[in-house]
Amino acid sequence: MSTGTTSQAAPRPVSDSVRSWGARARPVGVYLLMLVLGVASFLYPFWLPTESLPDQAHAGDAPLVAALVGALVVAAVTLEVRRGTMNGSTVALLGVLSAASGLLRLLDLPGGGSGIFFLIVLAGAAFGPRFGLLLGICSMAISAVITGGIGPWLPFQMLALGWMGAGAGGVGRLTRRLPPAGEVGVLAAYGWVWGFLYGAIMNLWFWPFALGDGELAWHPGLTLPETLDRYWSFYVLTSLGWDAAGALANAVLIAVTGVAVLASLRRFAHRLEPVVELEPLLEG
Repeated sequence: MSTGTTSQAAPRPVSDSVRSWGARARPVGVYLLMLVLGVASFLYPFWLPTESLPDQAHAGDAPLVAALVGALVVAAVTLEVRRGTMNGSTVALLGVLSAASGLLRLLDLPGGGSGIFFLIVLAGAAFGPRFGLLLGICSMAISAVITGGIGPWLPFQMLALGWMGAGAGGVGRLTRRLPPAGEVGVLAAYGWVWGFLYGAIMNLWFWPFALGDGELAWHPGLTLPETLDRYWSFYVLTSLGWDAAGALANAVLIAVTGVAVLASLRRFAHRLEPVVELEPLLEG
């Protein structure tokens, strides 16, 4: 005899592997959003017509970019803590190293170099790409407060320095099996290269807005090869010498302090729950 009720199949339980993959994917999504935001913020002016370009570079959108970057950093740290890949000690360490890097910006090196870069490289190598990314962004924000260097350029400095720290984390994964002197030599070379890259990237925050009739200016309608040729000429004439001096200062400072600082950071890292890096997040 029928009871008048219909039986419903019980919902299939979500497997632990699927649930784990979903938990791991969320932080990756935040970091990817940060990357997309950064690239788009630097490059979108190249797709605007001349009449749409404001008189001052990023006068209207820089506060929004800064707010979005800050929100994504908070979201990334929150998700890392919830996943257990960061704890109170690692968050505190992030804050301490960010403050230290910000203060090191006050160290003027010969040739216009800055002390902020070497600690970003060494800490990124010690703690991994994610920590390096967050450290670079937070360090530049704190240094701007310390030095009073707050302006429409700040969110772009934060992004560029974050990319530098993330790259150092990737290099550190490849070099950690090398002898200490060999690893520091590679990191010194990395700091030297980024002395040029940082300047080249940062020029892009204002170059599209510097309209003029000269051969160094960008104009809507230029082809990609023409744009790259003009930018290279602009960079060589306005920034290359300055960046070369800064790159040399980075390399020397990392070479001189790297073995001791990197060993100290890694000894401290062993006392903490490690920050999970990108590869484990992508495992099944």
